[in-house]
Amino acid sequence: QVQLVESGGGLVQAGGSLRLSCTASRRTFSTYVMGWFRQAPGKEREFVAYISRSVGSDYYSDSVKGRFTISRDNAKNTVYLQMNSLKPEDTAVYYCASGRFIRTTQRDYDYWGQGTQVTVSS
Repeated sequence: QVQLVESGGGLVQAGGSLRLSCTASRRTFSTYVMGWFRQAPGKEREFVAYISRSVGSDYYSDSVKGRFTISRDNAKNTVYLQMNSLKPEDTAVYYCASGRFIRTTQRDYDYWGQGTQVTVSS
């Protein structure tokens, strides 16, 4: 069992930045692929980014590419999502998730955090 706890959400104006954090309870954090997903009101949850077990391989959805950066610190069991140039359409609940494979689909992630709200005002 892995517990994931997100933090760092909040209210920000368009064009601003936020950094989300997600800390895992398990010591084997470094063996998991970590992903970020988001769910906007009235919409299905969608993939945002993932990062492989070892630092260096990451992937982003087209909607955030060039604005968001995913990173991880295996010594701290933590994955981050740096979000720059935020837009009102980035408003959503953001979830981190852990999985065994590099995938963009939700079903391939085994453990999920409770989510953190990000609201971008225009």
